[in-house]
Amino acid sequence: MAYAARALGVKAVIVMPGNAPAVKREATLALGAEIILVGPSSSERQAKAEELAAQRGYVIVPPYNDEKIIAGQGTMGLEILEDLPGVETVIAPVGGGGMISGIAAAIKLSRPEVKVIGAEPDFAADAQASLRAGEIVQFSPEQVTRTMADGLRTQSVGAINFEHIRQYVDDIVTVSEDEIRKAMRQLSLGSKTIAEPSGAVAVAAFLFCREQLPGTTLNVAVISGGNIDPGVLAELGKGQ
Repeated sequence: MAYAARALGVKAVIVMPGNAPAVKREATLALGAEIILVGPSSSERQAKAEELAAQRGYVIVPPYNDEKIIAGQGTMGLEILEDLPGVETVIAPVGGGGMISGIAAAIKLSRPEVKVIGAEPDFAADAQASLRAGEIVQFSPEQVTRTMADGLRTQSVGAINFEHIRQYVDDIVTVSEDEIRKAMRQLSLGSKTIAEPSGAVAVAAFLFCREQLPGTTLNVAVISGGNIDPGVLAELGKGQ
């Protein structure tokens, strides 16, 4: 968001939870955006954004529960199909649901036989619970902040996202914190790819949830971010 605003020459104000990793705050500030910190809950971020919009005339750019955001995320699905026409299963991380909504819609509307699987941390498995229940299930801030995957700490999926998930996503699996760390380590040491915890969740699902996944041979796991805290990266290098 900060990068796009700088490229367009407009002001950006980013509302973040106070427990957001320092590396993300620093990168956002370096790109010229203003940061406003609030509490850990999704509702607090939404309320602050609405307050700022009302007071200062800002335009809100939602993180996930928005049709244009979903359409933008869908370009990833189109790129996967273009690069790997024979792909059989795509695994994507799930937080608020924007990314998997776009990817799943793009893939299923183009190639309905391709399987689309969501991946979540065990501690923030609200999307899986929602898909199983047939209605949106909300987790508490205290629950979701237990995961190291800070980008997936949303308390529930968005209403628009949930309808996309119900229509286009085949299943959602969950992974443990230890499995996330192992996936990050394997990516960094094996393929020299630096993934933050949220970015490694889909890879963790591929590595450790094979019995829950389709028995396909050409699979894609979306790595969705590399903003990793240097301390966490150092721990991975030590094998801790």
